[in-house]
This record gives sequence, structure tokens and C-alpha cells, in this order.
Amino acid sequence: MTELATMDFHPQPQAGQPKPWAFPAPERGTLDNGLTVLRCHRPGQQVVAVEVLLAAPLEAEPAGLDGVATIMARAFSEGTDKLSAEEFAAELERCGATLDAHADHPGVRLSLEVPVSRLPKALGLLADALRAPAFAESEVERLVRNRLDEIPHETANPARRAAKELSKELFPATSRMSRPRQGTEETVQKIDSTAVRAFFDKHVRPATSTAVIVGDLTGVDLDALLAETLGDWTGSSAEPRPVPPVAADDTGRVIIVDRPGAVQTQLLIGRVGADRHDRVWPAQVLGTYCLGGTLTSRLDRVLREEKGYTYGVRAFGQVLRAAPDGTGIAMLAISGSVDTPNTGPALDDLWKVLRTLAAEGLTDAERDIAVQNLVGVAPLKFETAAAVAGTLADQVEQYLPDDYQATLYQQLAATGTVEATAAAVSAFPVDRLVTVLVGDAAQIQEPVKALGIGEVTVVSAE
Repeated sequence: MTELATMDFHPQPQAGQPKPWAFPAPERGTLDNGLTVLRCHRPGQQVVAVEVLLAAPLEAEPAGLDGVATIMARAFSEGTDKLSAEEFAAELERCGATLDAHADHPGVRLSLEVPVSRLPKALGLLADALRAPAFAESEVERLVRNRLDEIPHETANPARRAAKELSKELFPATSRMSRPRQGTEETVQKIDSTAVRAFFDKHVRPATSTAVIVGDLTGVDLDALLAETLGDWTGSSAEPRPVPPVAADDTGRVIIVDRPGAVQTQLLIGRVGADRHDRVWPAQVLGTYCLGGTLTSRLDRVLREEKGYTYGVRAFGQVLRAAPDGTGIAMLAISGSVDTPNTGPALDDLWKVLRTLAAEGLTDAERDIAVQNLVGVAPLKFETAAAVAGTLADQVEQYLPDDYQATLYQQLAATGTVEATAAAVSAFPVDRLVTVLVGDAAQIQEPVKALGIGEVTVVSAE
């Protein structure tokens, strides 16, 4: 008789005790040239992330030259007084480094990622780009042409077109926030190397800039390295620019950007609220997440799961520009797309969700799931040095304390259901929302008018 083989199973591994986690705290210092430096040692992170923030906000762009900050940001990687554009790119590649830059309302930001073993070389390249950028006429002309080529594609993109129209509606024409961040065809075509150099000379200097460095800095003499690289960057001392107040008009109304024949309607519903300095921000984050932060949030449960109008609708809050005195502003918005015939019914149901929220509030279960999702995933969200550096840079840009993110998670966990409900209702009042619809006006105008959510205006998509 054949004896049956037996197998020995090892006991199932048991989960260990979770380790306490908090958002990493940086060390803050200042170089002799006035550059503020935040450093954060993250053991095991062999790819170092560096963020440099320049106090060159969009509202500082000269009249008629919207987009010059964007062209300047892109030109930082197009050569220096030592290297041509091709040579600079080749040196970055030899380091295994990436260098990106972009301009936004608060200022210009450069982002560098590089293996820690090549950090000295990469920091030297970054320092040269800031100290003595070439801004060669031929390279600036090429960047201008590239930007002009992008504009028609942005106009054709329904989501981008909706965002452009919402900014135009919310802010007065005199405000830089009312106009496209990267400029228009009319303004960009006026930009040349002289304009870029003038903007650089007026606004870029170490005394008003900040560098954030995050990664495994074991064995790295960062003080000496900074002195040899970013410490060699010189410039006049200057006080930070004042942040002027911004007015916004969120009177309830609807703007249809006409796209004849469109099979879908892109919707963007928004208004302006306080920035992260406001004490209501944690509750607003939590309430907004319950409303439309994920696939199981209220908006998706109704519009996607129950009615099948959309693949997804999201609610979010995004800081546009902060101020030291707390007078900054954030965009509070709901975005998504629905099929054209159901545009009216979808908006009707969306408003019903908002009215039900105001009348009945959130449930404790919704609040608990939101806290679990927002706070529980934080250690995963900040696994990389780049994620930590980006958030630290956001805090600097928004005049927040270095421990803000760590405190925010504590505040989210301590926020109750009633507070989250009140904040969400305040963020999205049914009678104070500007609704932008990019779609076929002939099909959606009358159904939308019948909803009574505000005066309806139709504009051209061009």
C-alpha cells in the first residue's frame, strides 16, 4: 500500500504592531547669501529630491507679457554661462537626474531628482542654472514657439477649457488670476530673451528663495556641498513682495461653452474659499472628501453608481495663492463629465445631493471612512523623497509652519461628523456656485435653464 505524502505548513505570519508615523520634520537654516534651506534626512531614500522656490509670482509679470514666468522657468534647463542647452541636458543625463520647472500664481518652482551618489554634480548644475542662466535668444524663441503650439490643444481640451472659463468668471479682468497661467497667444508671442532676462533680474535672487532637500543624506557633508553650489549664487537682498488681496464673484450662474456636436458635457462647478490658514480647513478637507473625494463618495454613489451618468465626479479644494496674514484663497470645485442627453438630469441630481447634505448631514460611517482613507494612507503617500519635498515646498509657498502637515493629520482624526458636515455645506452652498459647462449648447441650454440654478449664458468655445 502506497503511503500518502504529507506536507508541513508553516504557521501563517502575523501582522506586527504598527509603528507610529508622523510627517517628517525638516531642519531649517540659511546660507550666507540669504537662501533659506530646509533639509530632511530620510534613511533609505537613495534618490534625493530638491525643490527650489523662487518668489516670482504670476501677478509680477509685466502688463501684456503673461507667460513670461513660464518661459523663464522652462529656460532654466536650456543652458548656462558654461554649458549650451545640449551640453546641460547631457550633463544632467550623466547624473541620472531630472530637472523640471513650472510657474504658478505663488511663484516659480524647480524640481530636481538625482541619485544621492551624484548629488554634488547635480546641485552644481542646478546652482549654475540659477546663478547664470543663458536665456539664449534662439532657445527662448524655440520655447515661445512650443508654448504657442500648446495653446490650441489646451483650447480643444474640455477640462482645460472649463478651467480657463471658470477663472475668467470668478475673478475681475484686472486680476492676473482671471487669465491663463501660461499666457495667451497674444501675450506669449511678445516674449523674447530680453523680457525673460528682465523678469529674472528683477525677481530671482537667493535672499527671497528657498531650497528643500530630502533624501538619505548619510555621509553627505551637506553644509559644504551647499556652500560650493547654491551658496555661490549671489543677488541683492530684497523684501518679499506683498500679496495683494483678490476679489471674486461667486454669484450663482451658469456659463455654457458651446461645442456643437459634443457627445459629452464637461462640468466644472466652483467658487473661492479661504486658504489653509483658516481654522475650518481640516473639516473642509474631510467634508469635501465625503462629498466627492473617492469612488464611494456621495456624488459618485448617485451620479455614477445609481444613475450611470458619468465615470466619476470629484470634489476638491486647491489653494491658488496664500498670504502670510491668512487672506489667501483656494478654489473649491466639483468636476467631471456626463453624456450630453443627461446633462440636465445629472446637474439636477448633483444639486439634490448638495441639498440633502445641507438638510441631513453626513453620517458617522462616511466620516470614519474618510478619516481612515486620508490619515491611514499618509505613510504610503509620503514614501518617496519627492513627495515629502513637494509637500514641504507647498508649506513654504503657502506661509505655513514646518509642522503643518503633521498637525493636519491630527486635526483630521479629531474632526467630528457635525464639523465636517458644516464645512462641506459652507464650501458648496447651492446658491453661490459658478457652473461652467463645455458642451453642445443647442441640446443642454434649455434643460439647464429649467433647473433654476442661475442665469445661463452661452459663449463660444474659441
